[in-house]
This record gives sequence, C-alpha cells and structure tokens, in this order.
Amino acid sequence: MDLPEPTPGEGELRIRVQAAAVNPTDTILRAGQRDTSGQSRPLVPGMDVAGVLEEIGPGTETDLRVGDAVMAIVVPRGTHGAYAEQVVLPAESVTAAPRGSGPAEASTLPMNGLTARLALDTLGLAPGSVLAVTGAAGALGGYAVQLAAAEGLTVVADAAEKDRDLVSGLGADVVLARGEEFADRVRERFPDGVDGVVDGAMMHDAVAPAVREGGTVVTIRGYDEPGDRGVRFQPILVAHYARERQKLDTLRQQAEDGAVSLRVAEALPAEQAPEAHRRLEAGGVRGRLVLTF
Repeated sequence: MDLPEPTPGEGELRIRVQAAAVNPTDTILRAGQRDTSGQSRPLVPGMDVAGVLEEIGPGTETDLRVGDAVMAIVVPRGTHGAYAEQVVLPAESVTAAPRGSGPAEASTLPMNGLTARLALDTLGLAPGSVLAVTGAAGALGGYAVQLAAAEGLTVVADAAEKDRDLVSGLGADVVLARGEEFADRVRERFPDGVDGVVDGAMMHDAVAPAVREGGTVVTIRGYDEPGDRGVRFQPILVAHYARERQKLDTLRQQAEDGAVSLRVAEALPAEQAPEAHRRLEAGGVRGRLVLTF
C-alpha cells in the first residue's frame, strides 16, 4: 500500500527504513487481538527499525546527522509503524546503530533490548542478587540474561536441551530445563527462592513459587494477578521507555562492546512478511526474523 511521505516536525527525525524486526506484538496486531478502535487504516505493525537518517525536523536538537546509520524504537499506532519504507519518529527514540552491525542486526535491539532494560530497572536488584529468566533463548529473555550478567547478578535461566549452550553462552550461571517444573528446579538450586523473575515465557503463576517471599515477577502483556506469599506480578510496557534515548544509546554501546549480542534468525524481503509471521507463530525461532526494505 502507498501512504503519504511522512514529514518530520520539530523534535522529529525521518528514517529511510532498511530493516524492521518481526516481533510477537506484530502478529498479535495482525491477528486482530488488540483494540485499534479509533486508529487510522491501514494498520502498520512493527516496533523496531534500522536504516539511514534522511531528514531532521526544524528546530530539532540531535547529535545525529543526515546519512547516519541509525536504529530506533517505534510505538505503532494506525498507519504509524515500522513495516514501512519511511518512518518519522521523536528524536528521543533514535540513536546511532552499533558500529560493525548491518541494518538487520541493529533492528533486533531497540524494542526487546529496552524491554529487558525496563524489566531489570523495575526489579532494581543489587549485584549478587539472584534473577530467574524464563524464555531465555528468545529475544527478550536473551537480552535480560546478558544485561543481568553484565550487572553482576546471578542468573538462573530456562532452556530446552537444544538451547542449553546458547543460553549458557549468553551468560546464565545456571541453566535448567524449561517447562512447568522450572520453579521446582529453581528451588532445588536456590532453596530460599530467587530475588526476582523476568517472565519472558509468560509462565505467570507457574513460575511464582521460584521467587522468595515478597519477591517480584516482571510480566509482559499486562499480567498482574494477585500472588501468594507476598509475591508481586509487575507488568511492564516498553512504550514507557520509548523516549529514553540514553538507555537506548547505552544498549548500542553494550552491543559494540560485546556485552549484548544481536541475533538474526533470517532476513527476508518485506514482501515475505506473511511468511515471517507464519514462522514466528509456529515457534522455535531463535533470534529475530527481520524484514528488509
């Protein structure tokens, strides 16, 4: 579909998109599982972009220059989304792409990296604390493992047998079999329970027994039911960090330093978005599928 060329206003940047990562939130939008009433049509999915900075809006303060390779987080609404040849974004949502990365690699970092950053900030655990991560082989879980390890946390993570080496390589101190019995396995290794959980696998109540009394489980997609033993389910929304440019730029630096890895499962032409969605929904993708423009 053709949409009008977006024009940046004050405080905005226009990016020529070269790559957009495919995330579960995109498939949820496409499947009609999100309330989009009142939004313009067509609906354009996508929360991660990488490309070239093409235009700086009038009066916009930025250290970036036209022609720079950049990456950004997009909060999609209506026709505003990452699956597009061009997108206009607040300057605070854009930073330089990591040196040495191509657009596909850079596009895998913003949304999931910032979600992991928000999860850890929400928990606020001190170095030496024990963090459990579910869905550790996925994009969010993988970044949570790496960022937590970089901050001196002891990380216990779940993994299928085929993913054990991957998760261990990301920096997990203890890797346990994933599944409904993960919490029991955690308690066998940490009898007092872990200090917090990043629940990328959306285990919810099933992972709560792994947490010490009064601990916190960070959840995605809004789960916040009451817990037992004072355990709190704390939902997070990455849109709250969509304009935290310094945090995004720190992720860039960590990628350049090797503390964070950029994992591309496969890059597909944008016309193959349906196939990318089918593959993501089928499960088993490690790293991110990326659409190229």
